[in-house]
Amino acid sequence: QVQLVESGGGLVQAGGSLRLSCAASGRTFSMSAMGWFRQAPGKEREFVAAISWSAGTTYYADSVKGRFTISRDKAKNTVYLQMNSLKPEDTAVYYCGATTTPIVNILRYYNYWGQGTQVTVSS
Repeated sequence: QVQLVESGGGLVQAGGSLRLSCAASGRTFSMSAMGWFRQAPGKEREFVAAISWSAGTTYYADSVKGRFTISRDKAKNTVYLQMNSLKPEDTAVYYCGATTTPIVNILRYYNYWGQGTQVTVSS
């Protein structure tokens, strides 16, 4: 099992920045990648960004490319999501996930999830 704990959400004005963190514990050696998904009210959970645990290869949804940056600290078993130029449409609960498969941008391939952290962007 892998346990994930997110932190760093909050309220920010449009154009502002936030950094989310996700600390993993447990059988972290089984992870092939970690990612961030988000779910806005009334919408399905959608892919935001992911990073392969070994090589550090990054993947982004088109809606966040150029604004969000995912990174990892292997020594701390932690992944980060730096979010810049935030927009009201970025408002959602952000979930950290871990997958043991090579598929990093599809929800059902993620085995483990954190509890989620709220990000609210005011206009």
